[in-house]
Amino acid sequence: MSLFDTQDLAEIAHPDYPGERLIACRNPALATERARKRNELLQTTEADLAAIAERVARGTLTGAGKIGEAVGKVIAKRKVGKHFRRDITDTTFTFERNQAAIDAEAALDGIYVLRTSTPADELDPAAVVNSYKNLAHVERDFRSIKTDDLDLRPIHHRLDERVKAHVLICLLACYLIWHLRQAWAPLTFTDEHPPTRDNPVAPAQRSPQAHTKAATQHDTDNNPLRSFRGLLDHLATLTRNDIHYHGTNTTVPTLAEPTPDQRRAFDLINSPIPLTAA
Repeated sequence: MSLFDTQDLAEIAHPDYPGERLIACRNPALATERARKRNELLQTTEADLAAIAERVARGTLTGAGKIGEAVGKVIAKRKVGKHFRRDITDTTFTFERNQAAIDAEAALDGIYVLRTSTPADELDPAAVVNSYKNLAHVERDFRSIKTDDLDLRPIHHRLDERVKAHVLICLLACYLIWHLRQAWAPLTFTDEHPPTRDNPVAPAQRSPQAHTKAATQHDTDNNPLRSFRGLLDHLATLTRNDIHYHGTNTTVPTLAEPTPDQRRAFDLINSPIPLTAA
């Protein structure tokens, strides 16, 4: 039996990593996807190499240098050169699959190893895998900080303390966005009740309610749903108008009539709609 015949993860030790734990995982869905991609790349590359071989056989492509250049372009494009044996002369070009190399790579499909120095009494193997997958949230937050929402870069500051202050403000804003995503989940496609994973290695699943949201584009009360970015754009249409009455020196700040979704967004964060941004 192999290591993953009856389980998806296993903790192993190795003398090359003293004081550290290695959690080996195998994701069957990832293994299937990698096998599919490799087969597609092999078939496409094989077809391109066959076309080159046909040109060489017709005599329209000659010279080891030119043949090698044409073959090199094909190999470099799909990065599967190690899976083909090639023989090039001035007048011939032959190739075949390196099945041993293909089988060796296929044996590792879906397998990855997590390395940690955290003691087992703090994180068991399943918790190590969950912690690793939670990095996806960190990556999303960095993307939000740098590009999507907060535009951290570029930073036009000269003094170190001003750069630190700039970054701190963006981090505080990111923390605020995290809370808003949770509070406004009923208005967006966010999964409000994600299923608990029984197997940390298996792909994450969405709840039936989230699938219904995505399919209908509406909530249970038939209200339209938006992405988080789309909701922010919709809230940005809520304007304040300074009304100046003719013949007087009086200016009255007045909010535009909020839409039902705008009212509900402020209700969900238990806040009145502010008259000003201050």
